[in-house]
Amino acid sequence: MTPVVIVGAGPCGLAAACALRQQGIGVRLLDSAAGPGQGSRAVLLWPPALEVLRAVGVADQARQEGLPVKALTYHLTGGRRLRSELGSANAALLLPQQHTTRLLAERFAALGGRIEWSTQVSEVHTVRETVVVRAGTTLVEADWLIAADGVRSTVRDLLGIEFPGAAVPGRYLITEAAIDGDLEIGAVHYFLRPAGSLVIAPMRGGRTRISGPVAEDTPLTPETVRLLVDERGPAGLGIRELGPVTSFSSQERVASALCQGRCFLVGDAAHTHSPIGGQGLNLGLQDVHNLAWKLGGVITGRLTPAVLDTYDTERRQAATQVLGNTRRALRMFLLGPVGARVRNTAWRALESTGALRTWFTPLLAGRRARYTAGTDRRHWLLPAEGTRAPHWLPDPPLGPPTFRLITVGSRLTRPAEELAHRRSLPHQRVNSRFRTGFVLVRPDGFIARSGVTRSELDSVAELTC
Repeated sequence: MTPVVIVGAGPCGLAAACALRQQGIGVRLLDSAAGPGQGSRAVLLWPPALEVLRAVGVADQARQEGLPVKALTYHLTGGRRLRSELGSANAALLLPQQHTTRLLAERFAALGGRIEWSTQVSEVHTVRETVVVRAGTTLVEADWLIAADGVRSTVRDLLGIEFPGAAVPGRYLITEAAIDGDLEIGAVHYFLRPAGSLVIAPMRGGRTRISGPVAEDTPLTPETVRLLVDERGPAGLGIRELGPVTSFSSQERVASALCQGRCFLVGDAAHTHSPIGGQGLNLGLQDVHNLAWKLGGVITGRLTPAVLDTYDTERRQAATQVLGNTRRALRMFLLGPVGARVRNTAWRALESTGALRTWFTPLLAGRRARYTAGTDRRHWLLPAEGTRAPHWLPDPPLGPPTFRLITVGSRLTRPAEELAHRRSLPHQRVNSRFRTGFVLVRPDGFIARSGVTRSELDSVAELTC
């Protein structure tokens, strides 16, 4: 019997398969398609997604093939431009989704895995502590199931899990082309014009992603693309070697349950929202990051099964946050001429106060995601429980997922070293004149606990088993 069966060999399913195989856990990866998909929607990988790629061993290759994003540039009417430097903490990567998928598939193969293509799942049911999946003409028995089979998830439907929500108004045109003109490389350009919005993102290899909202009856032709660029984009931009022009619509939905018994939903099978800000693939990969260390810990006996109960709560909170953010951003992008003038005035105020850089950009980058409400003001110089680890903490060592105990300053270093040795935890130290205390970081990069006293440090032991 297989420990874990994963349905869906897209980037989320592959990332989950790699993360589990790295822990020595057997995986069967099934997909109904005949082979890898060739289309690409997601191109922007924010730092939390890059952390997942690093954890499964493909970040270096991704950076070689992708283009680092140094800034987000907002082009307003009248030639006004707002430029938000991302900095090292929020630096993103432009990499077409098919490349991300290929890198993960190669890694899965190197870990001894094999994708079972043309394998349609038609039944899923649980018999005591076994998940039974009818795949093609065979029955697959597994201890656990992960559904990563997309927004039209067959597994979700077979489990009877509802997918409440509604369609997002409008459609989005998307294409790629070679362009000629004065457009900064290494930045994503948002054109916010009275005629409409447009996103232009130069990528590695001379290709540029062009996308924007269009009316339902808009013809998907090269002439339409050139007209959109002329009306909404920069002056004098030439387009050549235009690729296929397609369009898509989106929905705002979150599954009524992200887990049911021994079955879990990740990625688009669990939630979907508008594409504004490039959040979709990033959110799905973070589902995987949250689930893989918990499920792997339970399977290998390092963690108690109760830890899996937190998956639905935590990832539902994250999905709801992203859905709300993308909904608000979409409204800004779809404003008419009068509303656009008000929006542009507000954005200029965000830039002048520094909020564009210190608040909005980290929001897009996923730095403001949290699993708990409120903060502990006693430790306000340390990251709060349930928040994402800040960029000034050191990267985790490569290897099996584990909690990390980090001391900030020197006061608690020796007690932390003793605790780390007793609990077999990696221990790292950060020198700081401004902060002192300890931070316990979960394997998925969220803060499990922080504190400043010896008694608070002693409470760490109960969280790591």
